[in-house]
Amino acid sequence: MTDPPRNRRESNERVRRRYASERRFQWYGRLAMLLGVAVLVFLVLTVFSSGYSAFVRHQVGVEVFFDTDALGITAQSPVEELEQAEYLLLLRKNLFKMFPEIRKRRDRKQLLGLISSNSGGELRDLVVSNPAVLGTKQTVWVTSSSNVDQILKGNAPREIAEKSRLLGDKQLKWMDSLADEGRLRKKFNPYFFTRGDSRAPEMAGIWGAILGSFWALMVCLLLSFPLGVAAAIYLEEFAPKNRWSELIEVNINNLAAVPSIIFGLLGLAVFLNFFGVPRGTPLVGGMVLSLMTLPTIIIACRSALKAVPPSIREGAMGMGASPMQVVLHHVFPLALPGTLTGVIIGLARALGETAPLLMIGMFAFVVDLPGGLLDSATALPVQIYLWAESSERGYVELTAAGIMVILSFMVVMNSIAMYFRKRFERRW
Repeated sequence: MTDPPRNRRESNERVRRRYASERRFQWYGRLAMLLGVAVLVFLVLTVFSSGYSAFVRHQVGVEVFFDTDALGITAQSPVEELEQAEYLLLLRKNLFKMFPEIRKRRDRKQLLGLISSNSGGELRDLVVSNPAVLGTKQTVWVTSSSNVDQILKGNAPREIAEKSRLLGDKQLKWMDSLADEGRLRKKFNPYFFTRGDSRAPEMAGIWGAILGSFWALMVCLLLSFPLGVAAAIYLEEFAPKNRWSELIEVNINNLAAVPSIIFGLLGLAVFLNFFGVPRGTPLVGGMVLSLMTLPTIIIACRSALKAVPPSIREGAMGMGASPMQVVLHHVFPLALPGTLTGVIIGLARALGETAPLLMIGMFAFVVDLPGGLLDSATALPVQIYLWAESSERGYVELTAAGIMVILSFMVVMNSIAMYFRKRFERRW
């Protein structure tokens, strides 16, 4: 006969081991969460530490005499003539006058490396906005070159061999001379938020990519939202339950997990090659993104429709409403918050997609800001990709700053989705 105290000890030991195992499992979960948070914090800190400097820029103060004879214009000249004058040549001549000891052509070329190659446009904008400066001498603050900017920000080393440095010894000497004279300053960089891409990193901006993403997402929303909602309502409320409807449901669930580049190949084959939609435009980009977003919207809308209690349908039908009136007047309004949440999450995913846009040509170097659906454009993730593969050091901070911008949009869109879910959610 078994000893009862022995059974009791064994039972207590098993219970103790089970509780210990549960505690270990809880600690494993906590450690996994801490590790995930640590990786996320490290990623965010790395991006922010590399990209925050892109929001400021350095400028060089140059004494410029706006010689009307050299420019060939006057204050009364039409705007077209004011815009076409040789401002860069004028800027270079006045910069050379600030360093009269520099005579050699090679040294002068190095001196020009202190200012942006596109800084002549800043003089043009100044004259066009205020023609009264013509014939006067002004201190004009022009954007420094990317190499000067990176060294002053500490993003590029200064105390290394000259052949490995962004600036030569003479250029560093001239830069220090400008700093001692108070002709170097750091200011907020408006170009990053107001301009398109540029061959000069110090002049590049992300506004063109934001506009491209905006137009593409508008097309995506206008196509995917009504089609997705209509498909979800039909499948959930009206479609007969047979093998064909089950096959459609399985395919929709599978499409939600298809790699995004497949949708890019589909858009390339159908929209570009077959229908002839203009390549590299927000129109075709939005059409491709809508294909990718449709499964997500359909699944979210169907889940929201399923969550509506059957009593709502039964009560409406009991009052004499038709099946269509039941859905449109009673069921769908109650399912709309969940549907909108799925739509916003789908658009947030579309905002961060790069592969399908590469396949349809939205990766070109686009300087001009897109003004509509048929203008050549790029998108935020594609712009970040183009900057990331550029070799110049100035594009490194632009890449990180672009990631910060797209992360901000993602956080805002997901916050809106959470707001809709919490604000309009109903518990039955």
